[in-house]
Amino acid sequence: MPVPRRRPDVPPPLGVTVHDGGADVSVLAVHADAVELCLFDDDGAERRVPLSRKAYGIWWDVVADVRPGQRYGFRVHGPWAPREGHRHNPAKLLQDPYAGALEGEVTWGPEVFGHTVDEGWHGDGETRDDRDSAAYVPRSVVVDHASFDWAGDRSPVTPWTESVIYEAHVRGLTMRHPGVPEEIRGTYAALGHPAVLEHLTGLGVTTLELLPIHALTHEPHLVRHGLTNYWGYNTLGFFAPHPGYAAARDPQGVVDEVKGAIRALHAAGIEVILDVVYNHTCEQGNREGATLSWRGLDNATYYRLDDRGHDIDVTGCGNTVDLRQPMVAKMVLDSLRHWVTEFHVDGFRFDLAPALARGRDDAYDPDHAFHVALRTDPVLSRVMLIAEPWDIGVHGWRTGQFPPPFAEWNDRFRDTVRTFWLPDTARALRGETGHGARELATRFAGSADLYGAHDRGPIASVNFVTAHDGFTVADTTAYEQKHNEANLEDNRDGHGDNRSWNHGVEGPTDDPQILAGRRRSVRNLLATTLLAAGVPMITAGDELGRTQRGNNNAYCQDNEISWLDWDATDPDLVATVTRLLELRRRHRVLSPPEFQTFDPAPGRVRLRWFGTDGQILTEGQWTDPALRTLVALLDDRAVAEAAGRAPDVVMVAFNGAPEPRTVRLPDADTSHPWRLEWDSTWERPQDAELVGEELELPGSSTSLLST
Repeated sequence: MPVPRRRPDVPPPLGVTVHDGGADVSVLAVHADAVELCLFDDDGAERRVPLSRKAYGIWWDVVADVRPGQRYGFRVHGPWAPREGHRHNPAKLLQDPYAGALEGEVTWGPEVFGHTVDEGWHGDGETRDDRDSAAYVPRSVVVDHASFDWAGDRSPVTPWTESVIYEAHVRGLTMRHPGVPEEIRGTYAALGHPAVLEHLTGLGVTTLELLPIHALTHEPHLVRHGLTNYWGYNTLGFFAPHPGYAAARDPQGVVDEVKGAIRALHAAGIEVILDVVYNHTCEQGNREGATLSWRGLDNATYYRLDDRGHDIDVTGCGNTVDLRQPMVAKMVLDSLRHWVTEFHVDGFRFDLAPALARGRDDAYDPDHAFHVALRTDPVLSRVMLIAEPWDIGVHGWRTGQFPPPFAEWNDRFRDTVRTFWLPDTARALRGETGHGARELATRFAGSADLYGAHDRGPIASVNFVTAHDGFTVADTTAYEQKHNEANLEDNRDGHGDNRSWNHGVEGPTDDPQILAGRRRSVRNLLATTLLAAGVPMITAGDELGRTQRGNNNAYCQDNEISWLDWDATDPDLVATVTRLLELRRRHRVLSPPEFQTFDPAPGRVRLRWFGTDGQILTEGQWTDPALRTLVALLDDRAVAEAAGRAPDVVMVAFNGAPEPRTVRLPDADTSHPWRLEWDSTWERPQDAELVGEELELPGSSTSLLST
C-alpha cells in the first residue's frame, strides 16, 4: 500500500516520526505563543530547539539528528490565565502525549506543579511557579517499532459466543507464581511464560484482559503515605507501556517485552485486550494537580472546563479529558490504533466510558462523534470494544445504552446474582425479597431488557460477579463489611453495597461447616456466571480461592493483599471452574448469539422456565416473592435440524432456598435420559450420573443436566 502523501505546508503526524537525517516533530498546543523541543544527551544535558512552524494549532519542525533512543520533552510559552483556562509555564518540562516510551518517574515536590503550592502540595491554582521541573519528571523517548520480529504473529480471533475473559493485573498475576523465574515475576515477560499460559489454557480462558498498562504515575497523596497506584488508572502516556511492569530496563526493551508477551499469548490461542483510561489523566484537578503534559501544552483544549477555568470532573479523579475537541478525540483514536497496529492487541475495555461520549451539554450521547469514529474506523471497528457503562456525572449509569459493536460490563448481572444467592434473612435486611427469581432468569438468559435493542444480542453482556474493583468471590462469601484499613483512609473508601454474606462469621474461621458453606456459595456464584448467556468474565484468582482480606478497594496495595497466592490454590475450585468452562464449550446452547425464544423458531435456541412440579412457570409464580427454585430448559433442535446434527438439550436448576427441593424434571421430548453433569454440592467435579424423573436439589445449589 503506498504511503499517503503529505503537503510540505501541512503538519506531519503528531509525535516524533524518524526518517533519514532526522525527524518530524509535531505537537498540539493551540493557545501557545512558542514551543521548544528539549533534547537530552546521555549526560542529561538539555538542548532546546524552537519549533518554527505552526498551523491548525499544531507546532512542528524537521529536527536533525533525532533517532530512536532520543530522550526529549517540550517547554511551552503562552498565557498564564487560569480563569480563562490557560496554564502555560515554560519552566515545566512536558511529556509528549504521543511518546512511544517514557523513562524515569515523577519525583513529587513543589517543582512539578505549574502553580505555587505549600508544604502539603496544596495551592489556590492561581499563582505561577517558575521553578524548573526537568530534574523531577520523566523523559519522553523515541522508539523503533519496525525492527521487532513478530514471527508471523496472528490473533486467535475468538468468536464472542466462545469468549471467556480473564481480568488480571500484570504484577498481581505472576508476582508469587512459583513456576515463573523470580527475576521476571510481576513483569510483561512473565505473562508469556509457559507456566502462566498453561494455567490460562487449562482453565479454558480465551481472552486476557489486562488492567491498565499505559505509562502512569502515582497520586501525590499516595506517595506521601508510602503507597502507589497499583491498579494503574492514572495515565501519564497513552502511547507508552508502563516501564515499571517490565523486566527490561531500557525503554526500547520495555516496548519489545510487551510485544513478546502478546506474541506468546497469541501463540497459545489467547487474545489480549487492554483496560484503557482515556477519561482522565494523572494531572488531577488544575487547582491541586501537577503540570506534566497536557495541562502545560494546552489546558483549555485537552480538558473539560467551566466558565471559570475550573475542571468539570465526571470521573472522580480531578479532571475529564474533553473528547468534544476533534484533536483530543483524534489523540485517543490514534492511541487505540497504535496499540492495535504496533502491539497487536485484540481489543479494549473503556474505563468510565460515558465520560468519553458526553456532548456539548455534558449529557451522554450514544451518537457522539467518538462513538461514530470507533464504529466506522476500519481498524478499531473490528476489535473487541467493551464499555464500563457508568461514570460519576449526572445520569452517569448507562448500562445497556451503548451502541453496537460495544459489549458492556453488566453490573445488573453482578448485583442480581449476588442478591439471589443471599439467604432470605440477608435479602430481607436489604429489602430485596421480591422478584429475585424473575430477575435472575432475565440475567441468565442474556439480559434482553438491556441489550435487546439494535440487534445487539446476549453477546453485548459481559457477565461478572467480581472484578478488580470490589470483593473477590471468596471474600463475597466471607465478609459483609469492607476492611480497607490498609489504604490509610480510615476505611471510608470503597463501595458499601457489597451484597455479600459471611455465613455467620466475619473473616477467617476454622469452622468446617462454615467453610463448606462458603465454598458452595463460591461455586454457585461462579456457575451462574459461567453458564449464563453472554460473555463470562473471571477475575484473576477467583478460580484459586483468592482473598484480599476483605479489602474491596485494593487500588493502592501493590503487595500480598493484591497478588495472587499460588501456594494457597484450592485445586478443587480450579477443577470446578475448568469443568464449568468445558461444559460451556461442549453445550453451545448455553452461549447463543441471539436471545432465546419461548416458542420454537428457525435458527434460535428455545428457552423455557419450569417450577418444581415440572410445569412451565405461570405469571403468578413469576411474581411470587417466595419463588426461590426455578429450572431453565434450553434446547437447540431448531438449530440442529437446520445444521443436520444432533440436538443439544440442557437443564440448569437453581435452588436459592436453604432447604432441599424435589424437582420433577420437565419433559425434554428426547429419547435419552437426563444425566447430572455438575452440581454445586460437589467439592470436586464427578462423573455424570443418570437421573430419573425427579431430582433432589439440595438447599442453596445449582445443577446442570443434559440428555
